[in-house]
Amino acid sequence: MIHSIPAAPGPAPCRTAAGRPDPRLRRHVLAYSAFSTTTPVAHRLLPINVPVLVVDLTGECRVATGPRSAPGLGGPDRWRRGVTVGLTPAGMSALLGGIPPRELAGRAVPLADVLGRADAALAEHLAGAPTWAARFRRLDTWLTARLDPNLPEDPLVTAAWWRLQRGTGRARVGAVAAGLGVGRRHLEVAFQRALGLSPGTVARIARFQRAVGLVAAGAPLSRAAADAGYADQPHLTRDMRALAGLTPGSLRAFVQDRAAVSA
Repeated sequence: MIHSIPAAPGPAPCRTAAGRPDPRLRRHVLAYSAFSTTTPVAHRLLPINVPVLVVDLTGECRVATGPRSAPGLGGPDRWRRGVTVGLTPAGMSALLGGIPPRELAGRAVPLADVLGRADAALAEHLAGAPTWAARFRRLDTWLTARLDPNLPEDPLVTAAWWRLQRGTGRARVGAVAAGLGVGRRHLEVAFQRALGLSPGTVARIARFQRAVGLVAAGAPLSRAAADAGYADQPHLTRDMRALAGLTPGSLRAFVQDRAAVSA
């Protein structure tokens, strides 16, 4: 998933790197990402259906963002070099002391609001590692130590969320509910209570994020539309305009204007 892009073209590309969490964390942590720019820039937050921790290592703009169905601005003029951590719905509760994702839905709050004093300590701990790979490993250790698997979670929401992540859009919501032995309305109530988003919105954002990933990888827009689950390229264009406020071509210019970070 791509959490954010520069709000405007910059003088140099945003350098990025991806990392996978330790297998023991896979149920709670989706992925790690590193980012680095030569100058601090404001970012456009893209629609995303998971909570994300943004740990900037060079300043005080460390935030936690919740699931969101519309774009927004984050880290104005201060995000420069750091890591993002994508959490599953179950992961947010298990790693952040039982805070439900719905409390962050559509919001970006200071990371200290959810981590307390551990916020600054985490940034210092990560900054002391020599490479991004080493920082990802430090995240593994830090998150594993915080993990409380005994905190309650809604198994229906967890199961449905994973199925919708791999589906093709709103048409699958009814089938997912039926496959889990509940009605669509029951599933919608459970999602609003846990995530602050409907299952249809979660599925729509998942499809959008699949398309963004394909565009970032250089796929032609027609192929990105088909592989992500859109009816056709115009359908993809309409949905990207509605969700991100950008055309696919404009989004491509931002997500492809990236290079790999080295340390």
